[in-house]
Amino acid sequence: MKIDDFPENIRPFILPELKGHLVYRCLGCGLEHNIKKLLYTCPECGKVLLIYDLNFDRLKQIPGETWRRIFDYRKMVSIPALKGIFRYHEFIGPVIPLDSIIYLGEAHTPMVEANAAMQEKAGIKFYFKNDGQNPSASFKDRGMASALSYINHLVKNGHISDVLAICASTGDTSAAAALYGAYLQPHIKSAVLLPHKKITAQQLSQPLGSGARVFEIPGVFDDCMKVVEALSERYNVALLNSKNAWRILGQESYPYEIAQDFEYDLSNKVVVVPIGNAGNISAIMSGFLKFFEIGIIETLPKIIGVQSEHANPVFKYFLEPDVTKRKFFPVVVKSSVAQAAMIGNPVSMPRVIHLAEQYNRLAEKVSVFVVQVTEKQIMDWELIANRNGHIACPHGGECLAGIIEAKKGGLITSQDVAVLDSTAHTLKFAGFQEMYFSRSFPDEYEISYDDTLINVPTLVNPQDLEKLPAPGKPLIGDDFQIFVDRIAEEIAKNLDLKKV
Repeated sequence: MKIDDFPENIRPFILPELKGHLVYRCLGCGLEHNIKKLLYTCPECGKVLLIYDLNFDRLKQIPGETWRRIFDYRKMVSIPALKGIFRYHEFIGPVIPLDSIIYLGEAHTPMVEANAAMQEKAGIKFYFKNDGQNPSASFKDRGMASALSYINHLVKNGHISDVLAICASTGDTSAAAALYGAYLQPHIKSAVLLPHKKITAQQLSQPLGSGARVFEIPGVFDDCMKVVEALSERYNVALLNSKNAWRILGQESYPYEIAQDFEYDLSNKVVVVPIGNAGNISAIMSGFLKFFEIGIIETLPKIIGVQSEHANPVFKYFLEPDVTKRKFFPVVVKSSVAQAAMIGNPVSMPRVIHLAEQYNRLAEKVSVFVVQVTEKQIMDWELIANRNGHIACPHGGECLAGIIEAKKGGLITSQDVAVLDSTAHTLKFAGFQEMYFSRSFPDEYEISYDDTLINVPTLVNPQDLEKLPAPGKPLIGDDFQIFVDRIAEEIAKNLDLKKV
């Protein structure tokens, strides 16, 4: 739709103006730093950063109702830069020109309502938001579109050159970083660090296919992260993990989309998200807070983070009800089917603590919760979801298990409506389903099996058939008809079909 076809009072707002004044702000010492240099931690105290817009109050000059119409009309524009996360440009990257924005088809993933059987089983109305339908098949593309668009802007303006983008990953981050980095060749080269034999074959294939240099090292994600941090401190590289505050900005598009999909009415809404490196839950809180402050939404929804008991440092932190007595301690993780959440020392934990305090204060009640689930619950609920028409990954199964636990604990009620984050495409984790169906999970996963969820193929090969087709050797005539009739008879018998 052409801009001239929009209502006159909306036309001036369709193309965003570059009026933001962004700075890095340290969550430790509070110092602010210029964004023209890529920073990941405070140069003064080493603490984690968030990006703040010092001109944010300018957005309050536009009424919340008008902002809603701006975003709704932007749905119809044909400008690629405004089709993805930057539909919300003023809230995500108000200093990035449209010609620097990378759009690979990310964001605005579908929110699919669970069928009646699933909602009855869960005791609550809920939706899966299928972030596995992003270009690299995970939610990580949101943050990469933001981080790489900003790096592209710096390159175009001569602030940086010959960029090596590097990240640690449990699989999805590396896929997204390599994909967006490949799009910006030759200005960007990519390298990723992975824990050896701790990601699926499907996930490993993605950065390799995008041409990134892939390094596998012993240990788990936390070990990879420490090496990447050391590289970013000592060498000229661009770190693309969620320690990069631009990643958080991009992931804020997720709560903005939820608000828009519910027509900005978030009363009785619950957003459920798995917690790994804690960047996603930080972005969700930050995004809702911004929309609330501007008046685009009038209610802050409940947010429920979910962790496996095999990687639960955030859950343990929030176990202490007295905020003044809470202390964070990293944990030693064990093997988990929720691989992206298998992190014992999340780098965004300071952001979680800071934003949760602010969120609960503005909501005027405790609205941020964390629950814990078992590995068996994660696998079982993933399989149940997919048997009911969804494409839930293990992290989507973790979220579904999480709302069951939250409902048991009285954190949510049957009157609430939940949105569950299925962070990646289930096909990335097909190996876990195969291990479940073949009962071959290693002991350290602590998985027990439900026979009713196991599904394996049945070979139909009647022993009385003398001739069988083969590649390059088809059956013909009577032999082929005998084969078809006999196979059909066996399948009908297996399915207990009645003749017409």
